[in-house]
Amino acid sequence: MIGMGFEVIAKPKGGNLDKMAEKVFYESINLLGGLKKLVEYRNLTWLPSLAEAAYVVVLKNEAMKTYGEIARELGITEQTAKNIATADEEEVKRYLEGELEERPKEHIAGGIAKLVYRKLKEEGRLDAEEVEIKQEELEVLDIDWAVHVLARIKGLDFPVNKEALVERLKGLVIKGKRAEEILDKLDYPIKSPSQLLHEIKMHL
Repeated sequence: MIGMGFEVIAKPKGGNLDKMAEKVFYESINLLGGLKKLVEYRNLTWLPSLAEAAYVVVLKNEAMKTYGEIARELGITEQTAKNIATADEEEVKRYLEGELEERPKEHIAGGIAKLVYRKLKEEGRLDAEEVEIKQEELEVLDIDWAVHVLARIKGLDFPVNKEALVERLKGLVIKGKRAEEILDKLDYPIKSPSQLLHEIKMHL
């Protein structure tokens, strides 16, 4: 994901928003115990939600976007953007640490992203260059594609047809397959980014 070269939505004090979102995404995986732990407990299905939440939190706090602007930018509902941005991170932290018997109503990925964002911000590492998880590891496990896809489709209006997705994702290789090849197999129209990520995952 390094050097993706995607257009920057705004120029916050810290720098490139895409790289900040990537950083929050990487560190969220670390907070959950790392890639090995996610594979071990088969929680890789969390990754698309973490990628989405990372973008929402960064756009809200760094670019000062409204929920409506974030929703339009990422192609999600305004309510989803709000649920992510207002998640009680301390409640989610207690849940992850096993202190709560029941899953909280909070947006789990949103709470994780907020915890990580706050930690990176406090430590001055949000726009640092170092990456705690090696890019090679993500590529080997083929789990970084969700962030690539989300970054490519920012600002795209949903529902969306095949032609629009091909235009945005052409040239992208996902788990050794050309995006165009995968898009040929999907059912259209695609109603949301979440559905797109799910459909792609089903055809990998």
